[in-house]
Amino acid sequence: MTQSAIANGVASLWSTYELALAGPSEGNPFREVTLTAMFRHGDRALQVNGFYDGDGSYKFRLLPDAEGGWSYRTTSNVAALDDIEGSFTVGPARPGHHGPVRVSNRHHFRYADGTRYINIGTTAYVWNLQGEALEQQTLATLAEAPFTKIRMCVFPKHYRYNEVEPHTYPFKLLKQGDNRWLGSMAVQGWEFDFDIFEPAYFHHLEQRINDLAAIGVEADLIIFHPYDRWGFAHMSASQDDAYLRYLVARLAAFPNVWWSMANEYDFMFNKTLDDWNRWIDIVAATDPHQHLLSVHNGFAPFDYSHPKLTHVSIQRPYTERSMVWREQFHKPVSLDEVCYEGDIAEAWGNISGRELVHRFWKATVNGGYATHGETYYNDSETLWWAKGGTLIGDSVERIAFLKRIMAEGPDEGLDPVPSTGHYQIEIAGGLDHADLRKLIAPFPGQEDWSRVGMHFATAGQPHRYYLSYFGENQPGEVAAIVPPGERYRATLIDTWEMTETEIARDVERGQLLHFKPKPYQALLLKRID
Repeated sequence: MTQSAIANGVASLWSTYELALAGPSEGNPFREVTLTAMFRHGDRALQVNGFYDGDGSYKFRLLPDAEGGWSYRTTSNVAALDDIEGSFTVGPARPGHHGPVRVSNRHHFRYADGTRYINIGTTAYVWNLQGEALEQQTLATLAEAPFTKIRMCVFPKHYRYNEVEPHTYPFKLLKQGDNRWLGSMAVQGWEFDFDIFEPAYFHHLEQRINDLAAIGVEADLIIFHPYDRWGFAHMSASQDDAYLRYLVARLAAFPNVWWSMANEYDFMFNKTLDDWNRWIDIVAATDPHQHLLSVHNGFAPFDYSHPKLTHVSIQRPYTERSMVWREQFHKPVSLDEVCYEGDIAEAWGNISGRELVHRFWKATVNGGYATHGETYYNDSETLWWAKGGTLIGDSVERIAFLKRIMAEGPDEGLDPVPSTGHYQIEIAGGLDHADLRKLIAPFPGQEDWSRVGMHFATAGQPHRYYLSYFGENQPGEVAAIVPPGERYRATLIDTWEMTETEIARDVERGQLLHFKPKPYQALLLKRID
């Protein structure tokens, strides 16, 4: 052993632990030096890739998932970095540190320590590249908002309203180009050395990921995207792979990271399905902490049955299809683009706040999770969806209202009730494929129950909790679909006015509940006996 690693502090459960080594700086260490370490805790072993952080500094990062003694030994093609060993002790988790988010109960999420996680996302693609003042304003906005996840890019983004250049770039800049939005995603004169990373760019990204963790927000990191004027979407296969390995080595030990392989993968026309599958394999194989991993689509959905994808990340406005994708892929469904509340010209960016809230509720009662976005134009072109800043739309406080209802609901999450007509029609493929004979026949297991129909999407947990959403419909009466012999309290929810009104107690199966007809209401039946 020629030297010792220097730790960045005391190790604790679910906190990023960093070890630094001094090594060579000549040549191109990013591509020429290989460095790994085997971290051991009892009989367990985790292989962690090291990375070059500039100025002769090499680092390992670990996210300890167990308290007690750990040891490590390095392997490298550079003698000064090879066969270095050491040990450290991991203490208990600090307050608020729950570990990475994992899949729970097949269709939902939970932190690694068992704490419930409710996926309420928002989108601000390059908020982290807007300068200190605006980035701090974004963090302050998020700290007061209901969102538990933000979709954000690793690379800068080229598009309308996105002409501001970042202060640094992920690769060594050789030649500056044009930053104007000219209506295409062609490279506009920029040149980079894609074999040399700029650590300062990643330092800033890491700071912002840590800032999000401090306010309880997950960073859903978009690794590739087509909206590019710099050439980052046009690197060679070897450069793509090296970028992935470097990124994962740097960021896998951050507890609040999710991997999104792409925003609109199918719009990157120079990449093939083989490329995407290779990249998924690289991320899954090199992430020792196995963070959540998915691929976001533009038009054609990815095959979410891929065994290394943890959840469905899909762009679709018809959020009631959540239940279908749940059953098709047997994974959680995150509708990460359902159109944005705003007023810009693009059709995806000018739905009303009422419509966005409606789509959130449809996603929820169909067993999925929706993601927010806001695109109101202003003279500075500081649109939340692109740059962050402040939120001015009508949907946010109503999404917070929905989040509170979800948090007060079953700890396991909300699962669609399969006996409703809505569920059976959607699962059949819509009315074109529905079978009326099945709809009017007793539902399996309920042959001895009195016949009670429910036409609206309903989710909950059996024998405890049933939440039905009426959407644009405005019924004035609904029959309770609760199991026989059980008693429930009935609460009418106005999803726009954010009110909850008890309309009956001691409700039993088939009891007719009357209330004032109005669109966008929901009915909650909660067991009381």
